[in-house]
Amino acid sequence: MRFGLFIALAVTLLVPVVTGAQVISGLENVGGDTFTMSVGTPYPAPYSQVTVTLSSNSIPLTNATLSASVNGKQIYAGAATTFPVQLGAAGTATTVRATVTSQGSTYNQRLSIEPQDVTIIAEPVSSAPPLYPGKPSVPLQGNVRLVAIANLRNLNGIMANPSTDAYVWTVDGIEIDSSSGVGKSSIDIPSPLEYRESTVSVVVTDSTGNLIGGTSFSYTAVDPIVRVYENDPLLGIRYDHALSGSYSITGAEATLYAAPFSLPISNGAPTVQWFLDGSPAQTGNSVTLRPAGSGEGSAALSLTASGDNATNAAAGLSLIFGAKQNNLFGL
Repeated sequence: MRFGLFIALAVTLLVPVVTGAQVISGLENVGGDTFTMSVGTPYPAPYSQVTVTLSSNSIPLTNATLSASVNGKQIYAGAATTFPVQLGAAGTATTVRATVTSQGSTYNQRLSIEPQDVTIIAEPVSSAPPLYPGKPSVPLQGNVRLVAIANLRNLNGIMANPSTDAYVWTVDGIEIDSSSGVGKSSIDIPSPLEYRESTVSVVVTDSTGNLIGGTSFSYTAVDPIVRVYENDPLLGIRYDHALSGSYSITGAEATLYAAPFSLPISNGAPTVQWFLDGSPAQTGNSVTLRPAGSGEGSAALSLTASGDNATNAAAGLSLIFGAKQNNLFGL
């Protein structure tokens, strides 16, 4: 029994992925250096909760007491220890005042925190089916584009112009000078090696140098896969059910569609090669199978999807054709 095949190419669309982390504050310590206050992150996010930590080299904090207030309202009184502070909107100042009493002496300190909003959007340069509702994954041996969206605001709520902001990009601890500078809100970087993780951070400063924010983004590359779907003449490609194992051809013909996921597309869409019983048959995302002759039979259908480098993914099906199909009444 022989099969006739034909092919229809599909267009691969890239769907951007939004990821979040946020951003910076201006910190100010006054009242001497008897003790200091600090927060755990240099770039607190708007509306986030930070933990304020006390430290001192001159007074014993373990035996001291603490009174802390935020924007004039007392939030803590007790032993000198860490305490949480809730922040407000981007550019809104949160003033923390702390009074430490130790061995009969009182010490004061103030910390002003102005969170700023910066978000990194990841756009992996990888394959996904047309109109795919999910997000593309970072491809092995491929590239990913990261875009920083900065919302730096002053105390009056006025937003800085992102095109005049200065961006400093760092990849795995190394500052990337060629991708940093005024208006350079995006960076294109290679995918990390398999089983490795990369961390990208960006610090954004407005044109006055008074507003600063930053965030970081960690990611790994994923193995590419290719899924096979039935292309129904009435319903279209049945993305709700990926085929695996065996597939029965019940009519005069059947059209299948291969969707490569997470293959690099820097130099164009992935190529798909179909094989029938191990022999090359057709290329392209779609293949139509037509049983010829009479009687029952089976065949092995396989395919390989290849990116613009050595990366590839494979899948296979066992085809069954010519078998009698019972109708609704079992006839």
